[in-house]
Amino acid sequence: MEDQRNNQASAPEPTDSIRGAGAHPSILELPRIILASGSPRRAEILKTVNWPFKVISPDIDETRYANEDAVTYVQRLALAKAEAVAQRVTGSPIVAADTTVVIAEQILEKPSDQDDARRMLRQLSGQWHQVITGVALIDSSTSESRVACETTEVKFATLSPDEIDWYVSSGEPMDKAGAYAIQGLGARFVEGIRGDFFNVMGLPVRLLYRMVQELAPNGARTSLSA
Repeated sequence: MEDQRNNQASAPEPTDSIRGAGAHPSILELPRIILASGSPRRAEILKTVNWPFKVISPDIDETRYANEDAVTYVQRLALAKAEAVAQRVTGSPIVAADTTVVIAEQILEKPSDQDDARRMLRQLSGQWHQVITGVALIDSSTSESRVACETTEVKFATLSPDEIDWYVSSGEPMDKAGAYAIQGLGARFVEGIRGDFFNVMGLPVRLLYRMVQELAPNGARTSLSA
């Protein structure tokens, strides 16, 4: 689950040096996408991999349904975000994502308060858990869509009560699923990871790249270009 701050970030078109001049540009060039998310972390990821984008934040109800499992939950929200933005734009591929944390089959959403954040961190302490991100991609020119998810396993070190109190007092856990940020202060507590690091941040880049390739006929970039 990500926050809905109105972050109108965007990234420039890739330069020829990054694209790799003359090296199969129709395959390697990335389409400019609409990021249906107010998450600064997802925008940061796209900037890091030089994927051109524009942000349009969706406004949807993110309440989890009763007895809804984690994969269904994040995929449903990702698609709902993408569909909400698809009603406002045409001609550009729209990408949305939603992330949650699961430990012992229990879904850890954003903490409701500091005590809830402490509870979550005590659960994660010394344990492996899963970070699951649902990703939705809509080609707004054809209304064709794809939905998928990525799972990464993360191992937390054993945390002392003082470490938990310090981390909660920093404020970082309060708007994060599972009450931590792997790219922030919470990195010092991560002992191991199996899978896509960017997935833990909120946007699995390799999965998104594959989805874009699959949606474009014959892998062509032009059909998904803005």
